[in-house]
Amino acid sequence: MLLKLISAPWPWYVAGPIIGLTVPLLLLLGNRAFGISSSLRHICAACFPARLPFFTYEWKKEIWNLFFAAGIVIGGFIASHLLADPSPVQISPKLENALGEFGISDHNALLPSQLFNWPALLTIRGFILIIVGGFLVGFGTRYAGGCTSGHSIFGLSTLQWPSLVATCCFMAGGFIMSNLVLPFILSLS
Repeated sequence: MLLKLISAPWPWYVAGPIIGLTVPLLLLLGNRAFGISSSLRHICAACFPARLPFFTYEWKKEIWNLFFAAGIVIGGFIASHLLADPSPVQISPKLENALGEFGISDHNALLPSQLFNWPALLTIRGFILIIVGGFLVGFGTRYAGGCTSGHSIFGLSTLQWPSLVATCCFMAGGFIMSNLVLPFILSLS
């Protein structure tokens, strides 16, 4: 019973409030801000002690964040290896047809193998999707002063104006990317 409960996807009206209630819980129990992108900074400050001002701070005070990030990694591993649903990923037939036009037939996988594999990395399309995309995500996170979870979940719930602006920009960028830029990149071979 419990295994079936935790292995099936939860509806948005259950999962959303649980995620949303994490913010006040962190604030009430320890005056902590929810966000994940700062974990990489803490890891760098702990593992590579340099005299750079960005990494010179009391990272040990934020060690809870590293445990939180480790829990996400461990939870993801458990979910993907022990609780994985063997049925294919459900996507809209319209998206399935659109992906087929770009030669992506492995549309039932979470990450289509035609796009995300080592040989694909050596193509212009793979380089743009994996390397350039990864750089832009990292740069954007640093430039915006946080990631989507930090701004959209924590920042909005604490009524921070910069988080509203960042979240609107994240959404606009996602719409532009998925509807205008991604089809162009997928057309490259």
